[in-house]
Amino acid sequence: MSSAPAETFPPASVLVMAASRRGVDDPVAKLQGTSHKCLVELDGQVMLERVIEALVDSGCFTKIHVSIDNEDVLRATEKMRGWMDEGRVVFVQSHGNLADSVLKAVDEIDNSLPMVITTGDNALHTPEIVRDFVRDFHASKADAVVGFTREDVVLREFANSGLAFHRLKDGGFSSCNLYGLKNANALKAVRIFEGGGQFGKRHIRILKAFGLWPFIIYKLKLSDLAGLLNAIGRRLRVSVEISWLDYPWGPIDVDHKHSFDITEATLIRRREQQG
Repeated sequence: MSSAPAETFPPASVLVMAASRRGVDDPVAKLQGTSHKCLVELDGQVMLERVIEALVDSGCFTKIHVSIDNEDVLRATEKMRGWMDEGRVVFVQSHGNLADSVLKAVDEIDNSLPMVITTGDNALHTPEIVRDFVRDFHASKADAVVGFTREDVVLREFANSGLAFHRLKDGGFSSCNLYGLKNANALKAVRIFEGGGQFGKRHIRILKAFGLWPFIIYKLKLSDLAGLLNAIGRRLRVSVEISWLDYPWGPIDVDHKHSFDITEATLIRRREQQG
């Protein structure tokens, strides 16, 4: 485990969304016959452990809160059990959909805002990308911050990532599953995840979540990404800013066998380069 950076950050909570919506029927869980997809091993290490480790090693948070349906999952490895016993990792019961889980967590966690949110399947995230996002988040005056990586950055390393990019006037982009909620007003934006997210893969969800005008902007590429987020923010009455994250693997999460294979191959390369 890397040592904590000398840089210090203002207080913020962090929430990892790791509930299993499909359980053993999840295509990733099926690869290794696990009860939750976040328990699959990637290059010998459980995926959820990797995600938590990156957050711990970032030095940005005193506690890592994990929203999941079963606390036993958080004790599935020796390292995670140790973090739980030390109080570094805290179980938060998931509820219903993503929006419900976030709102319940905000209510249950002491001093929950400002809050950074990520997911339990971004196994390629490192302490560096976490620190870059948190730095932008604290510097922003907006209610909410969203981490994005540009398409050309992803393609310079992953020509066949299978990612669904948002395409607008200024190019293609993909979310890194790093979100920041600065204050209570930002909670208005959480309701857009009631349908499960995945807007790049299911464009009709943009219409349902954001309304007609942002949907038209998106479909006809009438604006750049910042302009689209401003339009969405005006509808929700929430100010939103972008954190540009220059990491090719930033948006890659483990949703299916293809992304699993890409992620594991990348982790193996990292290990070999470090050793």
